[in-house]
Amino acid sequence: MRADDSVPLGRTGLTVSRLGLGLASIGGLFRPVPQRQALDTVRRARDLGIRLFDTAPVYGYGLSETRTGTALRDEPRDAYVLCTKVGRLIEPGGPDTQPIWADPPPGLGARLDYSRDGVLRSLEESLDRLGLDSVDVLHIHDPEQDFSSSVGDAYRALDDLRRAGVVRAVSLGVNHADVAVRFLREVPEPGPDCVMPAGRWNLLDQSALTELLPLCRERGVAVLAAGVLQSGLLADPRPGAPHGYERIPPALAARVRTVHEVCARHGVPSAAAALQFPFGHPAVTAVVVGARSPREIEESAALLARPLPGRLWSDLRDVGILPPSWHPPAPSPCSREPGCQCRMEDSPA
Repeated sequence: MRADDSVPLGRTGLTVSRLGLGLASIGGLFRPVPQRQALDTVRRARDLGIRLFDTAPVYGYGLSETRTGTALRDEPRDAYVLCTKVGRLIEPGGPDTQPIWADPPPGLGARLDYSRDGVLRSLEESLDRLGLDSVDVLHIHDPEQDFSSSVGDAYRALDDLRRAGVVRAVSLGVNHADVAVRFLREVPEPGPDCVMPAGRWNLLDQSALTELLPLCRERGVAVLAAGVLQSGLLADPRPGAPHGYERIPPALAARVRTVHEVCARHGVPSAAAALQFPFGHPAVTAVVVGARSPREIEESAALLARPLPGRLWSDLRDVGILPPSWHPPAPSPCSREPGCQCRMEDSPA
């Protein structure tokens, strides 16, 4: 599977690449990213054929959106799909501060606001920071922070924007699979076009499999799988490496060790298995990964395209990492000859 393979984004009429670039990292997630490096990262993703970009107002309190817009400003607007989020307003003294941002603009913070006026203001301010006249996908960000307003005022505002053609798709950016399921079941029709669960469909956490993924497939809701490297645990497990855990629970640490051990036996980077795993469910349209340098997004693109032995997947299933119902993602056509449909080396029947 190639990073630049194009696929429809559900029922939206948009087309995205199989690999998307999440833009929290260039907003200074965990550590600072210099301006030029941030811009070069986004532009290198475009060079690689990536056409799905996901940002948010809270990423660096506006820094990510500003840098994203600068990097994409000279690109044809129909050459990429841009997502941002609503639910937090960025303003002086905003109380919803998060210590994970390394170099936010001084004095700014976030304030939760899922009201209709808050949603409309959030979009307007995002467009100002981006310096663009449109975004394609609007996620309701962390709807569990104010579920009743999210499923009510926020969704209705986004649905109106969709009906008016201001945005092409309505989505959820959510950290909890059960919250997404509840939202999909309670919201009025036609409901969200997409869902982006973070860290809930990967080699370490498969809580989206129970209800969310089957429900999305049943309703034609496109899934953008984020957090597939589980905050870096599947990419760089070394002590001191930046990730989202103050303390890794023992059961999770044991699972991380098992994944790395099985992958090492097959000579496969764990990150390659992590990037390809989500496509084993047909509801998944794309995976969204962060990068803080051109080299990092190049590595992700190469790992997604790397052929993996079928025995890797069966061994991960045997040790309980993969659910019994999971099947390896269908391989992309071979690039050696036009029209070739050969399967990956050692892929199971």
